[in-house]
Amino acid sequence: MGFIEKRDVYRPKTGEAPFKIDEVFFSRTDPRGVIQCSNHIFKRVSGYDWEDLLGAPHKVIRHPDMPKGVFSIFWKTLESGQPIGAYVKNKARDGLHYWVYAVAMPFGDGYLSVRIKPSSDLLGIIKKEYKALRKAEIEDRISPEESAAILEQRIQALGYANYGEFESDALTRELAARDAQLGNVVDPSVAQFTDMIAAATKLQNETEALTQGFSAISTVPTNMRILAARLEPSGGAISSLSQNYWEMSEEMSRWFQSYVSGSGSDFAAIHTTLSTSQLLLGTARILTAVASIFNRERRSLGGCDVQDEKRQMNELAAQYVSKARSGLQQVASEAQRISRAITMMRRFTLGLSSTRVMCNIESARLPVGGGSLVDIINQLGVFQGNLEKQLDQIDDLSLAIREHAESLSSSEGGLVIPPMN
Repeated sequence: MGFIEKRDVYRPKTGEAPFKIDEVFFSRTDPRGVIQCSNHIFKRVSGYDWEDLLGAPHKVIRHPDMPKGVFSIFWKTLESGQPIGAYVKNKARDGLHYWVYAVAMPFGDGYLSVRIKPSSDLLGIIKKEYKALRKAEIEDRISPEESAAILEQRIQALGYANYGEFESDALTRELAARDAQLGNVVDPSVAQFTDMIAAATKLQNETEALTQGFSAISTVPTNMRILAARLEPSGGAISSLSQNYWEMSEEMSRWFQSYVSGSGSDFAAIHTTLSTSQLLLGTARILTAVASIFNRERRSLGGCDVQDEKRQMNELAAQYVSKARSGLQQVASEAQRISRAITMMRRFTLGLSSTRVMCNIESARLPVGGGSLVDIINQLGVFQGNLEKQLDQIDDLSLAIREHAESLSSSEGGLVIPPMN
């Protein structure tokens, strides 16, 4: 082991570069990815001197073990103007390596990246996924785009709908693991986001089940009309009632698709908006941590203006908190709209119940064949019972999401960025 720099630490000959759990480092680049500024932690961990680090392309620290598909997703997201989080294995100048959870974002006319040391259980999973993916890139000669598609599929196999949900959850887990090791106060917003995202997942499942229920019951009115035709002339009333029931259930189904679960509504965006807001808040927390490091930094940053960097970090953190608050307000508004839609759906169910009662009355009047009609009416009863339970569940989930979102987005006692030691 050799001593590198006064005030810094010893480095091993092989293995991982020293990178402490309480450290955070950043780098800022121009549009081409050329490093313009960084802090001493990045300099020390990467093993570069200022004259070699500043002005160098950021890929100078890229490790050959990293799948190209990760960077394909990385740059595609950045070029769309959105921040992106990812596990990254980097290579130091002396051949040592170090893992980071990096969040990069557009910044001015270039990009900014902040990194923490990952320590959650997700890191071990990702190491295996990256190893398999990199092997496929080399042996099968797949393109970065093909590699990115495979990574997306593997992320979904881990239980995430898409990479966006994964990056948000990963950052939250890494910050929580870091807090636990450092004895930091638990961020109260984490539990609320966890509850909201779980409720949003259940909400999606319930609405899908309700849609399937409408599809399953669509054949029942047809069976009623067939039975009515067999019972002519006494089945005329049944035929009329079946048509009435079919029209009402179809109207309910169309209305539900249009105003609740359809692509024209904001319902599908609830989960995505929550994940994005959570990522923004986690990123804001790291940005404020980097800014606080500047307060303690007494050494030159290779010519960077420390006070200006600190100001920009705090401003960007404030912007992200504001965006997260706006996203939560949208979620609260959508959840409230769903609750109003459920109230309207309950009015529809009253009409279905009335038609079913009339079917029962007509069944009792039939001289023969009423038994089959009773079976059909019982099917309608089961459907309506399930429908009412699902509407109650959707309403309860929407209310829970709205209450959490309103609480976090409120001006009093809302989003607070806890300090990072």
